[in-house]
Amino acid sequence: MSIIAVTRHPGARAWLTEQGVEADRLVDHLNVDEVGPGDMVVGALPAHVAADICSRGARYFHIVMELPAGLRGKELTADEMRRCGARLEEYRVEQLE
Repeated sequence: MSIIAVTRHPGARAWLTEQGVEADRLVDHLNVDEVGPGDMVVGALPAHVAADICSRGARYFHIVMELPAGLRGKELTADEMRRCGARLEEYRVEQLE
């Protein structure tokens, strides 16, 4: 089992560290072929990627925030993420045929 944190944002990386997430791998981009059963993947990934992660028997934890329109598209610091209520929520995502 590995913990894989997926983010290219320095603020998110700092925030994850502050949350006690001790990632075995910290990557800018996830290669889902490297995800296996029992792995934990942390990030803010598209639904189809999260579904692929879950279909492999891994767990997906999404970084959730209440982001005001004025902060969209901007690099956030860990402090700004906290002010936006950043938290980790586990999701089980499944593609429906």
